[in-house]
Amino acid sequence: MKVVELLRNDGTPNVSYEIVPPKRGGSVSEILEIIEHLMEFEPPFIDVTSHSAQIYYEEQQDGSWRRHIKRKRPGTLGLCAAIKGRFGIETVPHLLCKGFTREESEDALIELNYLGIQNVMALRGDDSGFQKPVHGDRTRNEYAIDLVRQISAMNSGHFLEELIDAAPTNFCVGVAGYPEKHFEAPNIKWDVMNLKNKIEAGAEYVTSQMFFDNTSFFEFEAACRKAGITAPIIPGLKVLTSKKQLQSLPARFHIQIPEDLASEVAEAKDHEVPEIGVKWAIRQCDELLSRGFSNLHFYIIQTPHHASAVVKSLRKLA
Repeated sequence: MKVVELLRNDGTPNVSYEIVPPKRGGSVSEILEIIEHLMEFEPPFIDVTSHSAQIYYEEQQDGSWRRHIKRKRPGTLGLCAAIKGRFGIETVPHLLCKGFTREESEDALIELNYLGIQNVMALRGDDSGFQKPVHGDRTRNEYAIDLVRQISAMNSGHFLEELIDAAPTNFCVGVAGYPEKHFEAPNIKWDVMNLKNKIEAGAEYVTSQMFFDNTSFFEFEAACRKAGITAPIIPGLKVLTSKKQLQSLPARFHIQIPEDLASEVAEAKDHEVPEIGVKWAIRQCDELLSRGFSNLHFYIIQTPHHASAVVKSLRKLA
């Protein structure tokens, strides 16, 4: 089923999760154990992240350039297939522009289509480790909207090469939204219009970047609706579990930590921080549910237990 068919609006918590593949050469068993743990909560779907490849170009003696590529966490597609096959749950692989050519994106989408995976998240990806060749690389999608357009074209039966009797794909495309705006956008209005363009290009739902201040999300959602965006917008949440995250999360994701939460965490002992984070997330979820946002999305990375504590609490309240 498609993600948009799995979303609920009945007021009860409907919680999806996001995980990362193991590092190159790592064991998949730990990831499958995480999914096993999450199945208790009947998640509607699981997102599996992808990571930009480290790419560099080496000049050859004949003046040509050789492309080298290395992926720190390969296996997104295979992991999605394994999860769906073993647990019977829908998976949402993340597809990136950075580090992938349009041909590689098309190949990945064809493989997903063969595997019966109908949902994808279209993202630009970051520039970490990405180096352009001297003369530029015109073979890749530059922005997420370009990837959305490519997927939409495939859904209409149009591939990069003209194919006879090409069978259209049937992907449901999700995109990211930024309650505190994308760090490269000059203002929130500009960012919302970029999001609207992605929806008009074929995206069907939005998952927000993590946030710790519900007011930011409510204002963002209101701005989206005012701009004419009618697609579902799923709040993205994370449990803060360590003092280190007071610096690492803002640095990595360009988000703000509310003063009340930051002060409480800073003054607490290390072992007390996860409980503080869980309580904060419960309050966030409580307010979101009371405002009609039944579908929630937790960024758990590889530690599901704290998010599980939040969901258990919500179930007791439901």
